[in-house]
Amino acid sequence: MKRKHLAILLSELEPSPRPKLRLEGYTIDAEAAAEMTYIAFMHGDIKGRRVIDLGCGSGILAIAAASLGAREVLGVDVDEAAIRTAILNAQKRSVNVDFIIGDIECVVGRFDTTLMNPPFGTWRRGADVRFLRKALEISDVVYSLHKRSESVRRFLRDKISRMGGEIAWLREIDLTIKRTYHFHTRRRYRVEADLYRITRQGGCQKPAGRGINSKTNMGAD
Repeated sequence: MKRKHLAILLSELEPSPRPKLRLEGYTIDAEAAAEMTYIAFMHGDIKGRRVIDLGCGSGILAIAAASLGAREVLGVDVDEAAIRTAILNAQKRSVNVDFIIGDIECVVGRFDTTLMNPPFGTWRRGADVRFLRKALEISDVVYSLHKRSESVRRFLRDKISRMGGEIAWLREIDLTIKRTYHFHTRRRYRVEADLYRITRQGGCQKPAGRGINSKTNMGAD
């Protein structure tokens, strides 16, 4: 499946119906979700792999992974309404994804790959670090979106190293956020983010697919 076809399919999914500000619940847009998951796919981290989406919301990343041939996919979120929407979205796409209503700390077992769009930590300080810690605990490779700034990059570089992780690369990616909360005055907002590929220190890194790296323009249209 080409990336543009994946983006079209993802654009037909329903967003989380009642996102909660305290959870920093924002639905990632279809283009960004397709780009993120396709990059992971090209690195060999999706097809045939066990994939988990931490803080999955309405399931867009989990469903993208399943659509690209992941062997098993699990989505986890504390928001019951979001999980119910995710289940309906997976049924709509006819893909096999398991969803759990619960905190990420309830997750046990091992996964090949974590995909996640964690809270940026704007409203809950340290929320992003908590997600990263759990992802590195349960998986070999982590793809994670974070707010783009030099201070955040320095902060995450230090935190990830202390957790026993290594940043393989980061790639700048723009998110489009639809009006979600009462204080949003515009229909859409552009958010500058970084996509990180993180591995565990001393772990065995999988081959980087077809030479894709953080500076490569994805030509899979």
